[in-house]
Amino acid sequence: MSPIPQYWLVKTEPESFSIQDLAKAPKQTTCWDGVRNYQARNYLRDQMKKGQQVLFYHSNAAPPAVVGTATIVREGYPDPTAWDQDDHHFDPKASPANPIWQMVDLKLGEIFPRALSLDELRQIKGLEKMELLRKGSRLSVQPVAREEFERIVRLAHEKPPEAPASGASKGASQPPKKTAKKVPTKSPRS
Repeated sequence: MSPIPQYWLVKTEPESFSIQDLAKAPKQTTCWDGVRNYQARNYLRDQMKKGQQVLFYHSNAAPPAVVGTATIVREGYPDPTAWDQDDHHFDPKASPANPIWQMVDLKLGEIFPRALSLDELRQIKGLEKMELLRKGSRLSVQPVAREEFERIVRLAHEKPPEAPASGASKGASQPPKKTAKKVPTKSPRS
């Protein structure tokens, strides 16, 4: 039997709920509701524990990217959006007596100084086995190895790799042209 993961990644579409929305939420905390996949539900219900760290991932964004961290502050409990007929996560099979779906509460850890895009993550040595990078992986809640979590957090605080300068002539006596500072790419919907 494999050990229970200690680190996680949650996906959200920033137009629905972004890390900036989490930063503006009361006490920078929210319930993580609306998960409608049984494997993800089992993680929420059985394995996600108070105090564990979470990578916050903006999916369906330009570009999709890990944008920060959060901490689990309340363990799995029934998701009432499942039996709310006015909620777009309504499930007619669910009820207070048969809740089916679970959620946890998350508190903002940090918004990264720079987002790490999916393309950049694919280039990082040591992340090859990460669930997020597996072909066909679509889980909105997934385990993350400690080494993967730590590497991503560390890289989010480092300067991005410099692109080689182009068009510079060797031995030119003119002073270099001023260029705008590079700003980390963020989703336009963030």
